[in-house]
Amino acid sequence: MTAGRPRRTATAAAVALALAGLVSGCVAPAPPSPSSARPATTLHVVPAAAAVDPLAGWTLTQKVGQLLMVGLHVAGSRTADVSAILHQRVGGLFLSGRTTAGVVRVRNLVNAYRALANKNERVPVLVATDQEGGYVQVLRGPGFSTIPPATKQVSLPNLTGSATTWGRQLVAAGVDVNLAPVADLVPRSLASANLPIGYYLRNYGFGTTQVVGGASAFATGMRRAGVVPTLKHFPGLGQVTKNTDTSSHVTDTVTTSTSASVGVFRDVLTRTSAGTAPKPWVMMSTAIYTKIDPNRPAAFSPTVVGVLRQKLGFHGVIITDDLSAAAQVKAWSPGTRAVMAINAGCDVVLASADPSVAPAMANALMARARADKTFAAKVDAAVRLVLAAKA
Repeated sequence: MTAGRPRRTATAAAVALALAGLVSGCVAPAPPSPSSARPATTLHVVPAAAAVDPLAGWTLTQKVGQLLMVGLHVAGSRTADVSAILHQRVGGLFLSGRTTAGVVRVRNLVNAYRALANKNERVPVLVATDQEGGYVQVLRGPGFSTIPPATKQVSLPNLTGSATTWGRQLVAAGVDVNLAPVADLVPRSLASANLPIGYYLRNYGFGTTQVVGGASAFATGMRRAGVVPTLKHFPGLGQVTKNTDTSSHVTDTVTTSTSASVGVFRDVLTRTSAGTAPKPWVMMSTAIYTKIDPNRPAAFSPTVVGVLRQKLGFHGVIITDDLSAAAQVKAWSPGTRAVMAINAGCDVVLASADPSVAPAMANALMARARADKTFAAKVDAAVRLVLAAKA
């Protein structure tokens, strides 16, 4: 990292000032110019010929931290809470909640969070948020467009162009990863009865052509802006009626590994993975799919993750849906949730709603890695994928 880092107390003060700016509405500095919109988050990668092991010299604490993406409220979190969370050396931050403060003030907050998180770290943190549109748009206010829901986005004359604009707004706010678009295929027979997706108008339509076209256009626009898009929620939440965030025992008794909903993810990935722009991520659902693995939520299932890896040939980053507070996973302790997700083949554990569980997750991952060489190898493989995404 750069020389002359501020002391932790000074950085904490910067966080406090940024929080005050969001809460009190004080005058903010001018927006960054396009050339300086994104902070220096690019890794300085050693040429392949000279590279030996990208994880050489890494401690287990540093490795495990890269596998956690932890939520911090975009309207401001107490400085003490921020410091405690970042003490886990987390590799990703998720801007949670809602704000209408606008691009500049969000950028100030992100810069303050990032400065504290990057202190003494080998690589910078990634900053993510949910900017789907409609009911699910974390960032609003000056500099951010009001994004329509997916059901309306498909009618835009140039969705890719619009999504590129929305992505550039995220870049200006310091955001690297958008946990969007939704690629769930909701049958017309369910529509608003599908509580996680259809009820909130998050689906791009009721047919594969509409969903593939809409999700692909949105993801392509994000990539053109330099933002990592995230397709969710594999293998699809379209066939359930309960929401995994608020209900337990959410079960899909219809979807198989060859269902049209799985094909949607395959087709969107085919359309959006070429070139050198940021590669898309995929988010795993936490519903149970009885015709694929009846015993575990998808994010905990090597079988369901295997459909994505082997059947669809996806080799990028797999992130879980929220494992910190979702009712669907309450039967397991936070540490067990993290271990099961990484063991299943996921790469990033999302703890967005309740960041206080991050220490338990980190400790459990480290304990399992120390005791199990096979699991330790899975940790290393996941870290390498995360580092490749950061590069």
